[in-house]
Amino acid sequence: MYLDHYGFRELPFELTPNPRFLFLTAQHREALSTLEYGLLTGKAITLLTGPAGTGKTTLLQAALESDRCRDLRCIYLRNPSLTRTEFIQALASRFDLGPEAAASKGRLVEDLEKALVEQRENKGRTALIVDEAQCLSDELLEEIRLLANIETAEEKLLPVVLAGQPELSARLSSHRMQQLKQRVALRCSIGPMLLSETAGYIKARIEAVGGDPYRLFSREAVILVHESAGGIPRTVSVICDNALLTGFALGHRSIDREIVLEIVRELDLARRQTAIPSGSSPELDDPMAEFVREGSND
Repeated sequence: MYLDHYGFRELPFELTPNPRFLFLTAQHREALSTLEYGLLTGKAITLLTGPAGTGKTTLLQAALESDRCRDLRCIYLRNPSLTRTEFIQALASRFDLGPEAAASKGRLVEDLEKALVEQRENKGRTALIVDEAQCLSDELLEEIRLLANIETAEEKLLPVVLAGQPELSARLSSHRMQQLKQRVALRCSIGPMLLSETAGYIKARIEAVGGDPYRLFSREAVILVHESAGGIPRTVSVICDNALLTGFALGHRSIDREIVLEIVRELDLARRQTAIPSGSSPELDDPMAEFVREGSND
């Protein structure tokens, strides 16, 4: 709607997990490397945690599309709120194991192990990725533990990635989950962005669609976006998208603090005061140049 007004090729702040818009902060870069390593080397379970909206799904997509993991076959479960029967049926369908495997857990495990062994003999590998894994029941977490046990004498045959909100880590630390926790070979976590990273995130997304971030968002607008979003990338995108729409409606070519403040009020976002990170100064005139120092875009 506002593409021509700002000179964009496409919308810069869509909420889809498009790896092309991935902005790698230091913590995102470390998490991405951990995911790639876990998938590539066949670790039993790799755990990725972070609050809602911090970019876990985008990181998973980026890992799967990376050069290291591009040839990896991935079974991706995005909605793990399933019964045990539905879970078995879903796995049988995704692994193309047929109706008999879908009707019996024993047959599923037997057929799955055969398929995975054959694939490894042909130099292939399959991984199971479960997003929103905090929604898994204890029963399904136990089923995943058993799947992660499928192995030869040399290696695990079905590396698993569990991605979820921080409560997932808390659940795995409980006594009843000790056996599953022991199979978590790698852990990584992501959290809210620093002010410098929020500025870099906005800058990178605008540049990705052909816009000029230096003329579009004022320094004060960026700071207010960051404070109001609490550094959460998804909320930053929501605020910026609404601000651009409001700026378009008002005929403005740039977004100032007053426009962002109006959006924050409309979205009923409580402003959270966030300290400017060390190395940045409130007197800087150009946050897009200075605040970006702690973040980068690949």
